[in-house]
Amino acid sequence: METQYEKLKKILRQMFQMDQADLDFGIYRIMNQKRDEIEHFLDKELLPQVKEEFSKYKSVDAGEKQKELARLEKTVKESGLNPDDSPKVRELREELGTYGNEEALVNEVFSHLTTFFRRYYDDGDFLSLRRYKKDTYAIPYEGEEVKLHWANADQYYIKSSEYLRDYAFKIDGDKRVHFKLVDATEEKDNVKQEQGKERKFKLYEEEPIKIEENDLYIQFTYQPDKAKQTDLNKKTVEYVDSRDGYLVKEGYQDLFIKKSTPKNPKRTLFEKHLNDYTARFNFDFFIHKDLGGFMRRELDFYIKNEVLFIDDLDEQDEKKVMRSIGKVKVLKHIARKIITFLAQIEEFQKKMWLKKKFVVDCGYCVTLDRVPAGLYEEIVKNDAQREEWVRLFAIHEIEGDLMKPAYSEPLTRNFLEANHYLVLDTKFFSDEFKEKLLASFDNVDEACDGLIINSENFQALNLLREKYQEKVYGVYIDPPYNTDATEIVYKNGYKDSSWNCLIYDRIDKGKSLLNKNGILCATIDDCELSNLTKIIEQVMTEYEIRPVIIEYNHRGRVKSNFAITHEYALWAIKRDKDLITRKKEKSNDIRRNLRRTGTDSTRSSSPKQFYGIEVDKQTLKIVGTTEPLALEDDIPKHKNPRTEMIWPIDDNNVERRWYYGRERVIQDAEEGSVWAKIIKGAIQIHYHQEGKQKLRKSVWTGKKLDASTYGSELLNDIFGIGQRDFSFPKSLHAVEDCLQSISYGLYTLFIDYFAGSGTTAHAVINLNREDNGNRKYILVEMGQYFDTVLKPRIQKVVYSKDWKNGKPVSREGVSHMFKYMKLESYEDTLDNLILNRDEKQQMVLDMSKAAKEDYVIGYMLDIETRESDSLLNIDRFEDPFHYTLKIRDENELKTKKIDLIETFNYLVGLYVEQTEVIRGFKVIRGKLRTGEKTLVIWRNTKEKTNEELDTFFTKQGYNTQDFEFDKIFVNGDNNLENLKVDEDRWKVSLIEEEFKKRMFDVKEI
Repeated sequence: METQYEKLKKILRQMFQMDQADLDFGIYRIMNQKRDEIEHFLDKELLPQVKEEFSKYKSVDAGEKQKELARLEKTVKESGLNPDDSPKVRELREELGTYGNEEALVNEVFSHLTTFFRRYYDDGDFLSLRRYKKDTYAIPYEGEEVKLHWANADQYYIKSSEYLRDYAFKIDGDKRVHFKLVDATEEKDNVKQEQGKERKFKLYEEEPIKIEENDLYIQFTYQPDKAKQTDLNKKTVEYVDSRDGYLVKEGYQDLFIKKSTPKNPKRTLFEKHLNDYTARFNFDFFIHKDLGGFMRRELDFYIKNEVLFIDDLDEQDEKKVMRSIGKVKVLKHIARKIITFLAQIEEFQKKMWLKKKFVVDCGYCVTLDRVPAGLYEEIVKNDAQREEWVRLFAIHEIEGDLMKPAYSEPLTRNFLEANHYLVLDTKFFSDEFKEKLLASFDNVDEACDGLIINSENFQALNLLREKYQEKVYGVYIDPPYNTDATEIVYKNGYKDSSWNCLIYDRIDKGKSLLNKNGILCATIDDCELSNLTKIIEQVMTEYEIRPVIIEYNHRGRVKSNFAITHEYALWAIKRDKDLITRKKEKSNDIRRNLRRTGTDSTRSSSPKQFYGIEVDKQTLKIVGTTEPLALEDDIPKHKNPRTEMIWPIDDNNVERRWYYGRERVIQDAEEGSVWAKIIKGAIQIHYHQEGKQKLRKSVWTGKKLDASTYGSELLNDIFGIGQRDFSFPKSLHAVEDCLQSISYGLYTLFIDYFAGSGTTAHAVINLNREDNGNRKYILVEMGQYFDTVLKPRIQKVVYSKDWKNGKPVSREGVSHMFKYMKLESYEDTLDNLILNRDEKQQMVLDMSKAAKEDYVIGYMLDIETRESDSLLNIDRFEDPFHYTLKIRDENELKTKKIDLIETFNYLVGLYVEQTEVIRGFKVIRGKLRTGEKTLVIWRNTKEKTNEELDTFFTKQGYNTQDFEFDKIFVNGDNNLENLKVDEDRWKVSLIEEEFKKRMFDVKEI
């Protein structure tokens, strides 16, 4: 039978991830490196302390009890009674007897420890399940009028469906292996799963394996199952092993390469990836925001209610309560050490999560009309760029001698000059080319019409904050609706709770970017409408929520009772502010059947006066008007053969007065509000009438809001019928209406951090096309379709406004430039961690057992990873142009160059105006969000000494009043402060110090 001690060890091993020896990614890889040390501490040091602590309290308490018994026996004897017959004496002797049963007391403490930690721990996460009494829980409450609470409310959501639905790795060069989820059923209506029937990964029995060209697919279902995931994984490995002959024949022999671990010497490459795949969903799901504080509070609550039973204190024997004090002290002492150890691990992960992430890659897409002609010769030689233009824009189909219909034909300068809206991508060119291009702009950030970021949205918002805080006019998001078809990944029945965690922190971070009158618009359907409404209310307390119903025709979305034909747009608007743009009734180019009056005209109704408009027959220019005529007057004869008189007659042949007064006709004609046209051989007068402004309605209807036609079909027109990444994108016109409702005129900065297929950028570009506006966008999307759908969609709609079957129709483009970035991920951060304890540290720890315990349970992970590259290796700033990290690409770690310069720009919030490389120095000029004029100088300190820096600085004239910089940042120790003259006000700061401070500045989160 399992002892209480063994039960406690079991739960502790789970909490410290000691049962995940085969996992070599993320925090598990780090914990595995410290496995022996942690197990030694738990087995040989921490748990034996229970008996040691009891002996401390027992010796004091038992001695007092022995003295009390002696006094009582003496009193009884002096009274002439036999102490053996005294009930009080017998009771005290029994109580003293328990002090000798140390094992029972220790087991009771072990039992409480096991019960406490098991209650709050659930497959890698700590849930706030504060049990007040049986089946009764307490929730944190701070006097709010209405409180929305969920199980994971105090945790960061760090998981995405990408890990569940798309896992692939390369072997043998061009071979790829995919773990594909083909059927992921979930419990309906969020019904909690039966105990022991949590969802698991299991081979898809109908077709476990299939091969398509160079791709091997191992197919899984994700359904409730009683079996353990480890047992299901063993069956999967056995099945794949049984197919080794077939797989080797097809070239997949590398699957069976040994990737041994000390506890699994037979592990193969396939088994390693399988374990990682199934574990990536089941673990590291949340990070607690304050695990130490939470667990200590819960421990006090547990002790009061389930050890001391405070509510029943009046009914308890006072002596028994007093006897419990020693037990409580031991329990609390040991539990707090375990909590400290757990909190260290959680705080470490939290630090990695909140750390600002590096910019891994940064590039620009820019139309050729903005590219200096001096770079054209380099462009025409670039085959990679030509091939993308063929693929995206079908340039091989352009007729004429500028481009022949063949993929292999080289570009010509004439072709570039004739096609200004081709979108150049700097990723196909050298760093030198990119520097020349950027140096050609007077204000780089102002020239950019958009920014798109390939990143988890929490991380992107975290990095954007310093630069764009209170600078965004409108937040538009279309988050996952969490329906059966589009639900987010969640664990063990916490569907709504996981969704709430995902949304809450991202809306909170997005709010900080809004300016004082900024507006948030979030679209959603009935599934999460109530939760989203309450979350917005909790985060944006000074805003009011206004819902808009958007009616459409969702094909096939017919549920029980009612067919679903609508969704919602929730608007968060500052209270007592009238910020939503009035909608204008469109009335452009209105035409009546206006023609010269004749004998068949009828003049029997008002108005009483009317006049004619004189039009030049050749130019159709309006040259004059007649005097007003009364109804009874005869129409005067027109004698000028070069002009025509146009008289107002309506559709019913009744003469009417012109909408425009006679005295305004010529003026309005010159401004273009009134003009003449020849239609079907007759001259007719047209006019433009400005529509009236009116409040937008709270119910939006119309065919253009239909996502199936103006979302899915539109995307198919842009990419071709084979587009499969998005089955139901948002209607372009619905997004345009939402953006247009934010009342900031032609200049507005929007952000969408659930960007999907890029509809928001498409809408912004369309709106600017219509009114020559200067609206800008920031888009964030983490999916792999960032490169296959979102980015190319923007390139395509810039090049041409009309598409059919993946090919441009009009080739009517716009002048445009957008910037794209990829950020380091949380997983990348963990993958780059290296634990390092030097001999000097170890020697100090060996000298003191107490010091070593404090170190292991409180500081070890933080101290031993400080020099890891992914945290920040200051020493490598000596060559900032070649700083590298290991970045996961298609589930392979590849060494990639990191853009330190771009990362720093966002850390300090720099609006870049000019950037160029001058004699080996990278120079950036711009302004901070605060308006401070800033100069940043980067150099390879091995190649550029301080003397060369001083000379460069002086020659450039940076120490003159012409520039008047407020701040100057330089990497490497330098002497620039010594170059100041009396009138200079600038301050020099080391980039390394500022970088480190900004990257880990997470106090406000």
